[in-house]
Amino acid sequence: MANVDLSEIYRGYIACLNGQEWPNLRKFVHEDVCYNGAHVGLSGYRQMLEDDFRAIPDLHFDITLLICEPPRVASRLQFDCRPTGMLFGMAVNGRRVQFAENVFYEFLDRRIRNVWSVIDKAAIAAQL
Repeated sequence: MANVDLSEIYRGYIACLNGQEWPNLRKFVHEDVCYNGAHVGLSGYRQMLEDDFRAIPDLHFDITLLICEPPRVASRLQFDCRPTGMLFGMAVNGRRVQFAENVFYEFLDRRIRNVWSVIDKAAIAAQL
């Protein structure tokens, strides 16, 4: 799989998330996906994302860095949002926060099979 192909697939995945096009998620995410070392499967992964959008109604994934080395993608995602209630154990309660996520993906058959994510929770805490 070429770098260009994988980056295009990844950008399609991010567009799918931003559009909350949940039925299309299976085009981008493998049925046996693992998240941070735990097998969650496609349904668990979808549920996690839907929960994120419920907690953060204005959630938008903004790619600020994208590196492709097939079968892997590394991305830095930036967020500028107003979560309702709690976020990562912190009472945000509608306040605007900005933070980043560094995330690595491993693809199998042109779909995401493994995800390793680190969210900058310290940046959120500093804003509260």
